[in-house]
Amino acid sequence: MSDERLIHIVDDEESVRKSASFLLRTSGFDTRTYASGGALLREAAHAPLGCILLDIRMPDMDGLEVQRELNARGIPMPVIVLTGHGDISVAVQAMKAGAVDFIEKPFEKDHLLEAIASAFARLESVGDSGAEKREAQSRLEALSPREQDVLAGLVRGHPNKTIAYDLGISARTIEVHRANLMDKLKARSLSEALRIAFAAGLAD
Repeated sequence: MSDERLIHIVDDEESVRKSASFLLRTSGFDTRTYASGGALLREAAHAPLGCILLDIRMPDMDGLEVQRELNARGIPMPVIVLTGHGDISVAVQAMKAGAVDFIEKPFEKDHLLEAIASAFARLESVGDSGAEKREAQSRLEALSPREQDVLAGLVRGHPNKTIAYDLGISARTIEVHRANLMDKLKARSLSEALRIAFAAGLAD
């Protein structure tokens, strides 16, 4: 198996490590598993290049801390974060720090494989961030001012109700704007819309 197809799985729950490893191996990937962020970091500098599947909620050192340390050490492996229900604001922080995607547990196979495909595409296109930024900015230009306001709220990790309160409009109206902006951005998920927003520099 090529090292380019390696997934590093970091989760303190053994059942998650085993199930994710089995799913990925049967999908053609090689895997290495780690019970903690510290275990990954001890090997990261010498580990074969690949994609990191990183749990957010872990004892001792959470996923955001692990991600910050990876960035500080200049380790270029793309990160996909695993989140529990209600961790969206934390997942947004992870994406601001450069995560490729976030996936809620229990994760769906198709979503996970799509995220991994995006992660490996990022590995292959290192140095082409200028083109990605221009493409993302072009998509954002298609949004109305109000749709841009809603997207900015999503970038801050806010739920629809909070965005509605901040903008002084109904939650139902937010849902309509959100559906429209997703359509214009050609985004199939919130994480994909956020990735476009961050690529365009909306979080700067």
